[in-house]
Amino acid sequence: MPGLNRTSTSEFILASFSTFPQQLLPVFFLLFLLMYLFMLLGSLLIMATVWSERSLHKPMYLFLCALSISEVLYTVAIIPRMLADLLSAHRSITLPACASQMFSSFMFGFTHSFLLTVMGYDCYVAICHPLRYHVLMSPRGCACLVGWSWAGGFTVGMVVTTAIFQLTFCGSHEIQHFLCHVPPLLKLACGHNVPAVALGVGVVCITAQLGCFLLILLSYAFIVATILKIPSAEGRHKAFSTCASHLIVVIVHYGFASVICLKPKGPHSQEGDTLTATTYTVLTPFLSPIIFSLRNKELKVALKKTFLGKLRSSGT
Repeated sequence: MPGLNRTSTSEFILASFSTFPQQLLPVFFLLFLLMYLFMLLGSLLIMATVWSERSLHKPMYLFLCALSISEVLYTVAIIPRMLADLLSAHRSITLPACASQMFSSFMFGFTHSFLLTVMGYDCYVAICHPLRYHVLMSPRGCACLVGWSWAGGFTVGMVVTTAIFQLTFCGSHEIQHFLCHVPPLLKLACGHNVPAVALGVGVVCITAQLGCFLLILLSYAFIVATILKIPSAEGRHKAFSTCASHLIVVIVHYGFASVICLKPKGPHSQEGDTLTATTYTVLTPFLSPIIFSLRNKELKVALKKTFLGKLRSSGT
């Protein structure tokens, strides 16, 4: 293609925060760092509590541990780099590091979505088929569901990353984002196959996310129908409390994702795009441990028992 500045780039510039006033960047750094550390602490506390408390050795908490691991790894792939860029004037990232970041973010992000779907199925079985719960959610079956979730995330991450990084990048190497994400990289790509790659990647991502969302929606349609048949208000409340924390996390997860995906096209500021993207990348993982800890009574009691007991024993 004559006339194009075709290059074999070795690095990109993450330019998302370059348009913000410099005096705001330390404020963002401190805010995001505190949220990140709180998320790490909350997720690690949940995992340690489930591991140490035998009463929590149930499918629901196995899935919660796997979900916490995927959230930690997702944020580790993105946030430390973002925090470093907030305080750095040189925001370059090498091509292999960019590809690795994209693969990790898609793998762990979609693993998270698949695990939320599995947890929706767990709630469905617990409420709609309680007598068959231990058969349908056997330890082997739960391990398979978790394994397939991770395998699905790996597959999506590999397909997307391979498709994007077989493209040729031309002209400017500035990525208008704080991570190596698909849309800004497609804007830097050139060649006749770019539209086909963009379409293929879009189909894969939308199909996976929409499939997860519809399966969760179907699970809750059956759950609501079953709960409405329970005669007592106390019974309905107890059944709903079983899946309340999962439902809130799903609403937060898909709510923030829809804000990003369904944002109207047209002229808008780079700062607005960046702040919108951080809601999903930083705020969603930050809220998840809080929701599960506060809304799940059994987990909340176990957290108090485990760590208050350790504090008392260390104080004596």
